[in-house]
Amino acid sequence: IEIKEEIERVILVGVALNEQDATKESLEELAELVQTAGAESVGMVIQNREKIHPGTYIGSGKIEEVAALAAENHATDRTMLILDIFAQHAVTKEGKIQVELAQLKYQSTRLIGMGIALSRLGGGIGTRGPGEKKLEMDRRLIRNRISQLNKELEQVKRSRKVARALREKNQIPVAAIVGYTNAGKSTLLNRLTKAGVLEENKLFATLDPTTRNLTLENGQQLLLTDTVGFIQKLPHHLIDAFRSTLEEAKYADFILHVVDLSNPNLDLQMHVVYETLRQLEIKNKTIITIFNKQDLVSENPIIRDFKADYVVKLSAKTGEGILQLLELFSKVLQEQKQLVEWIIPYTDTAKLSKIRKFGQLLTEEYREDGIFVRAYVPKDLSSL
Repeated sequence: IEIKEEIERVILVGVALNEQDATKESLEELAELVQTAGAESVGMVIQNREKIHPGTYIGSGKIEEVAALAAENHATDRTMLILDIFAQHAVTKEGKIQVELAQLKYQSTRLIGMGIALSRLGGGIGTRGPGEKKLEMDRRLIRNRISQLNKELEQVKRSRKVARALREKNQIPVAAIVGYTNAGKSTLLNRLTKAGVLEENKLFATLDPTTRNLTLENGQQLLLTDTVGFIQKLPHHLIDAFRSTLEEAKYADFILHVVDLSNPNLDLQMHVVYETLRQLEIKNKTIITIFNKQDLVSENPIIRDFKADYVVKLSAKTGEGILQLLELFSKVLQEQKQLVEWIIPYTDTAKLSKIRKFGQLLTEEYREDGIFVRAYVPKDLSSL
């Protein structure tokens, strides 16, 4: 008896509403999702239509074409693919909770509308069919489990809030790394901090947020937090399920937006990132856009991002351009500080310790009336 793992084979179906619609690119990205989930795409069907068919998505002729392909293959839903990939890569308790929560919410939406079909197994006016009873039981079990997971997630959120408050108390600035999935965020984090985060040329290779400390040349400390990658047409309930993870960017001092310079669809991917940030109500943040994977580009393309405060081009893999990025970190952090000149009494040397830890000490002179200092300090320390 030969035992082997069966690889799922799927068919990709899309509708192009106009010439500007990036349907082919969207399906190619879906093919990457299929590959990441461990399946194989065996066909791609695109139909040009003026509008999507409200009942069947594609027209009847294309349905027959897809049905012919599906006779030998089993198609899988795009949302289920993303959830399957998330499930494979969730490591922390929070990640696992959020994955299961997203899966259950998705299942509950799929159950809506099934009641009529299942209830036809029996019953009539004033009676309940066995299918409807089973459906109600499934719904109740899912609701109870969702309620339990929400309570567990709230506890995780409280713990995250405490950790965030501690960071704020310690005055250590935080930079959140965001970007389209597979743009190289984890590679950048590893290059900067030797974090040891998984790096793979796959969509959603990492799911759980990772925070690491970076000490700059001038002694300034900076926390870098990696977040889950964004993707085109990410279902709303997935954004909701992972909101607490993505909201790390909301409380960051500035944003590092990583872009894959070698990707021909980088403009679309940048738009998706900014649209996701908008949905999360993340605004009024200093943004550094990092055009990564310079080593994969033979030409010298013009880089621009009108929504960013700064742009830099580098290769996280080879290290080219990293020094320029570190200098930019120092510049941005200094812009968020205020220049002060103080005479600190000898009885209050703790204040000098805070300046050394959280600021940039320029001058230190020991005088009769105290210690004269000239320094850049965080604006919320400038009133001490």
